[in-house]
Amino acid sequence: MELMRLGPVGREKPAVRHDGTVYDLSGVAADIDGSFLEAGGIDTVRSALSENTLPELDGAAGLRVGPPVARPGAVVCVGQNYAAHAAETGDPPPSTPIIFFKHPNTVVGPDDDVVIPPGAQKVDWEVELAVVIGRRASYLAGHEEALGCIAGFTVSNDVSERDFQIGQSGGQWSKGKCCPTFNPLGPALVPVEDLGDPQSLRLWSTVNGEARQDSTTADMVFGVAEIARHLSQYMTLDPGDVINTGTPQGVALSGRFPYLRAGNTMTVGIEGLGEQRQTVVDHDPSWSSDRP
Repeated sequence: MELMRLGPVGREKPAVRHDGTVYDLSGVAADIDGSFLEAGGIDTVRSALSENTLPELDGAAGLRVGPPVARPGAVVCVGQNYAAHAAETGDPPPSTPIIFFKHPNTVVGPDDDVVIPPGAQKVDWEVELAVVIGRRASYLAGHEEALGCIAGFTVSNDVSERDFQIGQSGGQWSKGKCCPTFNPLGPALVPVEDLGDPQSLRLWSTVNGEARQDSTTADMVFGVAEIARHLSQYMTLDPGDVINTGTPQGVALSGRFPYLRAGNTMTVGIEGLGEQRQTVVDHDPSWSSDRP
């Protein structure tokens, strides 16, 4: 079962893809968001599928794919969480999770354009396993309780501008992470029960069809359950919040690859969660505010 949001920016319809067919969820959900997840929406959809009461979504194949969760209250990110990635940046693996934030309005659809901000010279890609919270998480006692607060998983591209992140940071990273369109998310939210072990997934990225990253979530320094447990000691995570869990080696920051330029295409994917593809474009001040 794959939960999706399909349609134009701001007018996406909730949908579910199951056994190759896309069904319209408008009759059982206003949207796929924190309220839907908190109210047990995934179980509601599962029941509707088993009862065969959902209509097919006409023209689904021709619709834009939006981010699979609407309006996350927070996008919390873990830095240098793959041992090989930490090594390629010249740092040892962290002894405790490194945390930074992306503005929630960085989230766009998985195939929407990524915009190079004015003055940017070092825009980079980062394929990441994203966790979507389904139940309020605060002061969690252990890994089992942490996993119980997770609704599901999706693919994230934690796009970064490295000079903003490092050279102009003032000591923290979020300046290089928060530009508009810097977090393509999707294509689908896959519930925990439908994915299997989140610590044994292959994840990869390419630029213009050339391989960049190719690793597995087994290389994470801190696993999904530990990340959720750890974060809950310092903040309350609400339903619909997104956690980006870190990226493996193979980014431009390593010095092995050029940074992104307008006209480049990025493809990032994760086993069992699908693939996303973006075209990189230069910022144009004439664009209207409804551009993703």
